Amino acid sequence: MTGLDRREDIVAQIQKSAVPLSGTKLAAIYKVSRQVIVQDIALIRAAGYDIISTNRGYILNTAGSVSRVFKVQHTDEQLEEELCAIVDLGGMIKNVMINHRVYGRIEAELNINSRRKVAEFIADIHSGKSRPLKNITSNYHYHKVIADKEETLDMIEDVLREKNYLVDVK
Repeated sequence: MTGLDRREDIVAQIQKSAVPLSGTKLAAIYKVSRQVIVQDIALIRAAGYDIISTNRGYILNTAGSVSRVFKVQHTDEQLEEELCAIVDLGGMIKNVMINHRVYGRIEAELNINSRRKVAEFIADIHSGKSRPLKNITSNYHYHKVIADKEETLDMIEDVLREKNYLVDVK
């Protein structure tokens, strides 16, 4: 079983379990160390699943929302258009992430869910306080987007693809 297969199976196990699943129990099921499970959970979260760690184990947060991670690329001039396209369709931009070849994964919370918050964010960027995180990885970055249902995420994906912002992940 590959790591990807194991992670997909871990998500399925957590989803169907009526009780939290401990790292120790998952490690025994897959015959790996508990540390491997901890790393798998981190990768599963990075893929957009809202896994919560409790004192009794892992659970999947399904509080009426869904999320998806989109890999995108665009210029600074297109930043506002990208963010507005997402919030206009009912998405909330939870964060921005990059994978830096030296520093590894860098993530910043955004929690942008309206045009007003987009405008505030853009104003902060234009003030010269800082540059967008995407600029250190040739404009490639990821957004975790939260919505009320999968259909909303599908519409967001479609508009990002239509605007040529979406990067197909292989």
